[in-house]
Amino acid sequence: MTDLTLTQIRKAFGALEVIKGIDLDVRSGEFVVFVGPSGCGKSTLLRMIAGLEEVTSGTITIGGDDVTYAEPSKRGIAMVFQSYALYPHMTVAENIGFGLSLARRPKAEIEAKVHTAAETLQLTHLLDRKPKALSGGQRQRVAIGRAIVRDPKVFLFDEPLSNLDASLRAQMRLEIAELHARLKATMIYVTHDQTEAMTMADKIVVLNGGGIEQVGSPMELYRNPATPFVAGFIGSPKMNLYGGAVAERMGCTTYGIRPEHIRLSAEAGTWQGRLRHIERLGADAILYLDVPELGEMIVRAEGETPFVPGATLWASPVTGAEHRFAA
Repeated sequence: MTDLTLTQIRKAFGALEVIKGIDLDVRSGEFVVFVGPSGCGKSTLLRMIAGLEEVTSGTITIGGDDVTYAEPSKRGIAMVFQSYALYPHMTVAENIGFGLSLARRPKAEIEAKVHTAAETLQLTHLLDRKPKALSGGQRQRVAIGRAIVRDPKVFLFDEPLSNLDASLRAQMRLEIAELHARLKATMIYVTHDQTEAMTMADKIVVLNGGGIEQVGSPMELYRNPATPFVAGFIGSPKMNLYGGAVAERMGCTTYGIRPEHIRLSAEAGTWQGRLRHIERLGADAILYLDVPELGEMIVRAEGETPFVPGATLWASPVTGAEHRFAA
C-alpha cells in the first residue's frame, strides 16, 4: 500500500492553464474519487499522476519517491481506461497476463498471477474465451485483471464504467468497491457521475475549473458543502439554490435547501407554489413546483404522495437543514 502526494501541480497548454496549483494527499489504501463536470481537469490530473501527461510545475510523489518526471512504467501504477483496450485475438488469460509476458516474467509466475486475478474477479470459467464472447461487464473485469497482476502501488481508473448500461454500472460499482476492500490498495477513480463518487469513495475530491472545490468523505460533502458548486453537484436531485433578494433576506449570498429536506402541505407553510410535474420513481417521487418568490423548486417526497399536477401547495424547509453560503 502506498501514499500519493501532489504538491502545487500545474498544467498549462501555452497560455491556457487547465490545472491551477493542486495540493492533495492520498493516504495508503484509500479509495479516492475525482469528480466534476466535463472540462474540470479530472482526467488531465489523473494522466499526470500516470505519467501520460507532462507536468508543467509541481511535484508528484508515490510511496515517498519523486516520480514527477519518471516514465509511466517506473511509477508503480496500473491504469484502467474507459475503453477496455483488449486484444481481440487473445484469450482472457492471455489478455490478463500480456503485460507480464512483455516483461518476460517466468511462465509459471504468469499463470499463477493470472489465476489469482481471475479468482478475485470471478473470471476463472472465462479464461479460454476471446473478448468478443464476453459481456461489457466481463470485459471491464478483464481490463481490471490486467492491472491487478502487475501488483501496482496505485490503481488509476479513468471513467471505466461509462460504456456500460445502468444495471451493469450498478453491478460494477459494487464489484470494484468489494475489490478495493479485498486488495486494500490505493485507488484513484475519475468520474463525472456523482452517484459513482458517493457510493464508492472513501474520499471525494470535487474539481471545478482546474482547481479543488472541496475534499471530504461522501457524507461530509453532502451534509456540509463548502460552496454552492459542491452543494449543487453532490446529491441527487441537486440542491435547490437561490440568490438575489431571497438569499439576502436569509442573511447570505446563496441560500440552499435539498429536495429531501422540504415538507409539503396543502394548507400552510413557508412558500406557496403550483405543482407543475411529478416523476414517480416507486419508493420516491420527485415534484417540481413553480414558486413565484423563488422560481423552480424540486422536492423529494414519498412515492405515494397524493398531490397531483396543478395543485397549489405550501413548501417548508426542515429546521436545521438549510444551507447559507457567503460570497
